[in-house]
Amino acid sequence: MPLFGSMQAFALKISLFFWFLTASATWAADRADTLRRADSLFAADAQPDAARLYEAVLARGFTPTDAMLLKLASAYERQNDVPHLLYYLQVYFERHPSDAVLRRMNDIARTNNLSGYETDDLNYFYLFYKRFGVYFLLFLLVLALYAFGVLLTKALRQQPIPARQKWVVLVYLIGLLLFVNLPRGVRSGITNHDRVLLRTDPSAAAPVAEVISRGNKLNILGSRDIYLRVRWHNQWYYVRQDQVWVI
Repeated sequence: MPLFGSMQAFALKISLFFWFLTASATWAADRADTLRRADSLFAADAQPDAARLYEAVLARGFTPTDAMLLKLASAYERQNDVPHLLYYLQVYFERHPSDAVLRRMNDIARTNNLSGYETDDLNYFYLFYKRFGVYFLLFLLVLALYAFGVLLTKALRQQPIPARQKWVVLVYLIGLLLFVNLPRGVRSGITNHDRVLLRTDPSAAAPVAEVISRGNKLNILGSRDIYLRVRWHNQWYYVRQDQVWVI
């Protein structure tokens, strides 16, 4: 009986494995067919219909290609849907940060009285970090390794190490850690409701500090329950997660 039970379990696992392969192949074929139809519609200038098919594929967990992001942005620009246009441009900007895309979003936002896309110091710092952060980080790591090597050499030679040098290295390493981790904790999002309430605390009973419209961009730093902690006009507020497209 134990042998029979083991064989049944093995046969069940094999059946599930082949079912999973078959289902995966079917889903992949269906996705490829949908993308082909969407590309054909886009080429035929039926961009709204193409956008619906593209987003149907994205809703199934497909990661959009760069070309797909630009096509979606173009489709929503044709429909004068500015929030969706800015959303897909922002997603593209996250992958390929460039001054041209940043200025394009800023121009669109200014024309439509939207905020958060300004070409200010914060956005330019973010642009610098996205484009050159890896190289700058490598430079800082080399300096850190050099400083650590000097201290290690002195310790092995039993030479005295001034307390000041130890503190300088410690502060440098803490700064390096912050540089590595802080940008990862900062995200951006675009409001997707016509009336988005910015509250002073993460609660429905908290006072409403400001009401903003659809399409504004917020900097996000953390969350609590169903609320995101956001930065808006140099102030911290809380907004419901379902009212923001998180990039």
